[in-house]
Amino acid sequence: MIENTLTIYNTEKISDGKKAVSWFNTGERLLYDLSKKQILKSFSPSHQNQLYVFNKHVTYPNQNTDSVMTFLPGFPNGSIDWMKIDKLLETANHLNRTFIEYVGQGDSDKPKEYSFSTFERADLAEAIWKTRKIRSTFVITFDYSSLVIMELLRRQQERIEKGLTPETTITKVLLVNGGYFIDGHSHPIMTTPFLKTIFGNMTTMRAQNSPRLFKNMIRPMWSKEYKVSDEELEEVFEATTRRDGAFFMHKAAGFVDEHKANGKRLDLLSIFEKMKDDVEFHIVGSEKDQFEPRQVKLARKRLGKYGVDIRIIPGGHMITYEQPKKLTEIILELSK
Repeated sequence: MIENTLTIYNTEKISDGKKAVSWFNTGERLLYDLSKKQILKSFSPSHQNQLYVFNKHVTYPNQNTDSVMTFLPGFPNGSIDWMKIDKLLETANHLNRTFIEYVGQGDSDKPKEYSFSTFERADLAEAIWKTRKIRSTFVITFDYSSLVIMELLRRQQERIEKGLTPETTITKVLLVNGGYFIDGHSHPIMTTPFLKTIFGNMTTMRAQNSPRLFKNMIRPMWSKEYKVSDEELEEVFEATTRRDGAFFMHKAAGFVDEHKANGKRLDLLSIFEKMKDDVEFHIVGSEKDQFEPRQVKLARKRLGKYGVDIRIIPGGHMITYEQPKKLTEIILELSK
């Protein structure tokens, strides 16, 4: 597991985005202690390595507040990926839900000297569950958060095997357009493989102050049939570059390499075989996913024989934007 050290708490400037800010105004920034891996009530000079992370948490008085749906974000957009689905859920059914924003994304702090990893993201998710007093959760993941939920499931199983009761129990998961097997990654060369290079670093630095360059970089994430609007691209620009955060696209682009380095631990088939009696597994893939088209096919081959619910719906990789109604229908169906 990766330990982070951060000696300066982040106070970088924040852009005044009018579209993305409407999403961030619905949540709050929690103070997170990296060393203790816990949410703090207030800043304390005696604590080291503190920063703020965004969390939108919605509960209703007619429901048990210790049971929620947890939404984990994609790369590089962050929690704003769920904005359309959140609005639909609010209209359709009042369900408790929490939206986690990792360090480096959205309205969370974006320290430049930071070891971004699957493991520190899992630490943050557990810290938020603990401070929110969440006892059970249905986790919905998008994109690279598939790695985070696999790590969280491993931790849950390891605690159970030691005779411990997890503070938060994951009861079911819905994985959307994620990476599940190390032999299934197929990112186009000019996407994350490019971003992690020195040239990718230079490009993201320029994109911080160039909406046009940024939008041209991310436009291929949507299918051509969808015809993503300039307003949607602007939302992503504002969310990603908030607090001078475009550099995150370079610094965190090594998640595929990290997956391969931890392939035995972060393998969906082996996790499923261990936990299938206690956790429900559901997978959704896009018909024209440009980034991980092989993953859902491998999932069908390796997990389909066990009767795992695997669905393919129309659209490109950015399915949270392209098919919010369909995804919301599936989430509501599975939440019953």
